Amino acid sequence: MSYFNIFPKILYDLKKDGNDVLTTDFFRRLKIRSKVLNEAVLYDLYDVQEGDTPESIAFKHFGDTGLNWVILLTNNIVDRYYDWPLSNFEFENYLIEKYTNPDAVHHYEIAQSSGKTNSEGPTDYDYLIEVNSTTSGSIAITNREYEERIQDKKRQIKILDASYLNLLIEEFEEIMSQ
Repeated sequence: MSYFNIFPKILYDLKKDGNDVLTTDFFRRLKIRSKVLNEAVLYDLYDVQEGDTPESIAFKHFGDTGLNWVILLTNNIVDRYYDWPLSNFEFENYLIEKYTNPDAVHHYEIAQSSGKTNSEGPTDYDYLIEVNSTTSGSIAITNREYEERIQDKKRQIKILDASYLNLLIEEFEEIMSQ
């Protein structure tokens, strides 16, 4: 099922010449309620691998590349380029374009002394706080490390349990028909 096939059609004067054309109302956007997004029983966690696309993941989990929009929607991915993890090649190019020296210091960090003080996994850096370089015990984080952390967060996505797929599609169709 194609994402835009569900969207309603509207008459729109594309050329501003007084001639309306029937077109897809792509200005509509649906966002899944955060309460639903955070309901762990509805999803499995998946680590995006090199070469994975929303289409390949949709095919792997739902048997249909056209359900790529479900992958994007359930992960609140709006911008396919900046919200999706970059390939290794794209990442290296991104670093070169963004930084004069990708291995220069981006900032310094230490572990918090109160609140969350430990990592809860290999991609969890929420227990660290940014500090001045003169702070005792501070560790330098390079531009590369900083950007790798962002990519690591993007790599872990939620996959809707297939048993809820039809329910999501039905609700999506109902909302878009209003």
